[in-house]
Amino acid sequence: MKNYLILILFAFGLLMACSSPDQQKLGKTADKMVLKPFSDSLKADTFKVALIGATLKDIAIRFTITSYHGQLIYSKDFKATDLIANYKSSVDLKKERTQLAFIKDEYQLFLEEENFLEPAVTENEQPDKNTPDINFYNELKQSALNGFKYRSGKETSVYIAWSETEKKVKPYYNCCK
Repeated sequence: MKNYLILILFAFGLLMACSSPDQQKLGKTADKMVLKPFSDSLKADTFKVALIGATLKDIAIRFTITSYHGQLIYSKDFKATDLIANYKSSVDLKKERTQLAFIKDEYQLFLEEENFLEPAVTENEQPDKNTPDINFYNELKQSALNGFKYRSGKETSVYIAWSETEKKVKPYYNCCK
């Protein structure tokens, strides 16, 4: 009877170990949050990143910024499958376990200190071909508000900031890593 129970437990353990990450739950991850001035030069807004979804094909990294008054001012979801497809040529992401680890790493690095730009644009910087809106770029020079950058792909970063004129978050630079 003991041997039978041990054999069942061993088989169950082996079955669990062999299941793919796509079949496994993502596991409980705490949302990451950072408070930084963004829409105001003195008052802190809330930058939050969360992993949503239960399986690899459904997982997304959700990035939000909530103003100091509690209003959602920016939200962006990054689908895991899109991120993986974008990086497959340069990173070995053939196995689902490696893909899941890659997504968790991207999540962990999203709110790194180096992504917060204080100010978004310095008075010495000049717009170039990667500047989508020169008027907004110049507005940022005057306001000296902070910016934030994130990778949207292997070779592309998006720089965002608060437009006091339009009362919304806008990209002010799109470029290479």
